[in-house]
Amino acid sequence: MLATILYPIISSHDYASPLAWWLARGTSRWRAAVRALVSLPLVLPPSVLGFYLLLALGAQGPIGRLTQALGWGLMAFSFKGLLVGSLLYSLPFVVQPLTDAFEAIGQRPLEAAATLRASPLDAFWSVALPLARPGYLTGAVMGFAHTLGEFGVVLMIGGNIPGRTRTIAVQIYDHVEALEYAQAHWLAGGMLAFSFAVLLALHWLQPRRTAGAAGEGG
Repeated sequence: MLATILYPIISSHDYASPLAWWLARGTSRWRAAVRALVSLPLVLPPSVLGFYLLLALGAQGPIGRLTQALGWGLMAFSFKGLLVGSLLYSLPFVVQPLTDAFEAIGQRPLEAAATLRASPLDAFWSVALPLARPGYLTGAVMGFAHTLGEFGVVLMIGGNIPGRTRTIAVQIYDHVEALEYAQAHWLAGGMLAFSFAVLLALHWLQPRRTAGAAGEGG
């Protein structure tokens, strides 16, 4: 299930960057609604999100009908379905840090790039992205840590198929249900130690990056 964990992080440059940039710099009246929609997994029970994804990806759902018509089969109760669920469930944990990072840049660096005849795309790649590196670091770590412990969406849309859709969180539940507390302790303790190490690394690296950026600016 390593790919399930890494997919939301690897694909974050594809879907999170444009969305976060639009939320941070856009002027559309729909921006607040889109921001609320992106943040929905923060308050929505995972089983609710998983249930509606299951309906959408199932045989009678709009996405399920489309994938069947294209010859791709059904994504529900498959590894591909887990990837889709993980991506959507981790969306706010990747987009929000990037949005905050883009908002913190301000307008002056982009205006300075424009005076040097940089196009908006050039300014984004050469100015905005380097300045937003702390946001990318935070988004990658938080998306990784959040996906690692996901349970409700994974169980709802992927089931519990050994070797295909069973994740560590589901495996811990299976051990507890079978009263195999020793095995559950090993997995849960490993997850606890790993999650703590990931968050500690984030808090340790973030001030160094901020200090480095301040030193470059000075």
